[in-house]
Amino acid sequence: MSNHTRGNYLLEGLRRLGSVALFLLQLLAQSVPALTRPDLLLKQIYNAGARSLIIIMLSGLFVGMVLGLQGYDLLQRFGSEEALGIAAALGLLRELAPVITALLFAGRAGTALTSEIGLMRATDQLTAMEIMAVDPLRYVAAPRFLGGVIAMPLLTAIFSVIGLYGAQLVGVQLMGVDKGVFWSQTQGSVALHDVSEGMVKSLVFGVAISLIAVHEGYHAEPTAEGVGLATTRTVVASSVITLLLDYVLTAVFL
Repeated sequence: MSNHTRGNYLLEGLRRLGSVALFLLQLLAQSVPALTRPDLLLKQIYNAGARSLIIIMLSGLFVGMVLGLQGYDLLQRFGSEEALGIAAALGLLRELAPVITALLFAGRAGTALTSEIGLMRATDQLTAMEIMAVDPLRYVAAPRFLGGVIAMPLLTAIFSVIGLYGAQLVGVQLMGVDKGVFWSQTQGSVALHDVSEGMVKSLVFGVAISLIAVHEGYHAEPTAEGVGLATTRTVVASSVITLLLDYVLTAVFL
């Protein structure tokens, strides 16, 4: 790859980064007026959050069960099976719940946001709103952005609770770990900063994924192919950004 080609890629990356940053500032400016429409905001929270509940709950249960199996096998080698509750709770609260929820959220809610707004762009609905002096950022983009940001921590909390139940189901019912020891060890070892780390991560992931999804849909090419490409970019960019931010946030908290 020549220096000229690498330079073009770098400039394109910087251009897209600047475009997203400016779009975020515009969204934040319109978020306060959007809060005056609670009915619209609740509808978007429902679309982004409630419609993702089934996949979040099922994934949380199975992840917790796998964590219980793997954790028991590992801890048994050191004679520390009683610490299964601690390992499952810390793994879920600090790492697995926010990251896996974010990846599932990007694949379900993120793509829905992008395709919905992209279709509005392709059918000239956004242009019609601009002609009628109605700001599409305030009435279309900002409520969907806020809905995703609010829904993400709630989904992460549900994932953590269901995942911990799945770990307890395997550890106590299948592997024979004492139930009282499992929960007492968990309650005694999980601190407030462990919970807050997961919640902060989920909030940051929610902002990033919702921003990418709304930006890609709002600036999609007004064609069927353009909407499809925007949806694909949403999933890829959201997944990569989630993992990158996870490393950065983990390093900061540690």
